[in-house]
Amino acid sequence: MQKPLILVSNDDGITAKGIRTLVHEMQQLGDVIVVAPDSPQSGMGHAITMDSPLRVAEVDLFGETKAYQVNGTPVDCVKIALDKLVPRKPDLMVSGINHGSNASINVIYSGTMSAAVEAAIDDMPAIGFSLCDYAHDAVFDHARKYVTLLAKETLKNGLPKGVLLNVNIPKTGTEIKGIKVCRQANAHWDESFLKREDPFRRTYYWMKGDFVNPDKGTDTDEWALSNGFVSVVPTQFDLTAHTAISIINTWTLEE
Repeated sequence: MQKPLILVSNDDGITAKGIRTLVHEMQQLGDVIVVAPDSPQSGMGHAITMDSPLRVAEVDLFGETKAYQVNGTPVDCVKIALDKLVPRKPDLMVSGINHGSNASINVIYSGTMSAAVEAAIDDMPAIGFSLCDYAHDAVFDHARKYVTLLAKETLKNGLPKGVLLNVNIPKTGTEIKGIKVCRQANAHWDESFLKREDPFRRTYYWMKGDFVNPDKGTDTDEWALSNGFVSVVPTQFDLTAHTAISIINTWTLEE
């Protein structure tokens, strides 16, 4: 039987420790092809490159696994992989493992999740994996079994059309109690900009922010992570507020 074909990408760059862990686990499940940015692309969201050329270079980083680095965004990587680099449509697309949480509102900004969203748009089962540790040398060993389990189950069962999984794993040292399928917490970043001056007396700004979570529900990803669970949020790219359609239809919309 033909092995599953698994496409791997990320937003931390093709040399990041997290993607090495993810590739190793996927190599146990099928044939793997890696297409990832040649440099860190965190916070790029669903950005695509439109005003400069994309360059693709094959790299030898994962043994016999084919791997390509791209001078673009995570979404660029998935788009060009599907059009030019994969021999057939992948059976699964996985992104990560991200260095840092992509729970709650972070999913909006995440390049890791946007790569998975792009695959889901093209009707592929897709998962974004993140570890709640921003360190460059973060330890991913405890994440391996959850990554493999969720990838296996997704390959076996598929996902509903238009749905992907946002998976966040507590940081090393946490006693993990299991997996919780949950909703995205209604939280946000309270941001401000520090005004500074460079040596040439030119003004620049540096963003800072505090994560604010007023959502006290026990069915959220933030609750799950704070209580020692791996969070799994079924996520969709249809941003329609369906419940608001009837409300807007009560407006006077004709002159």
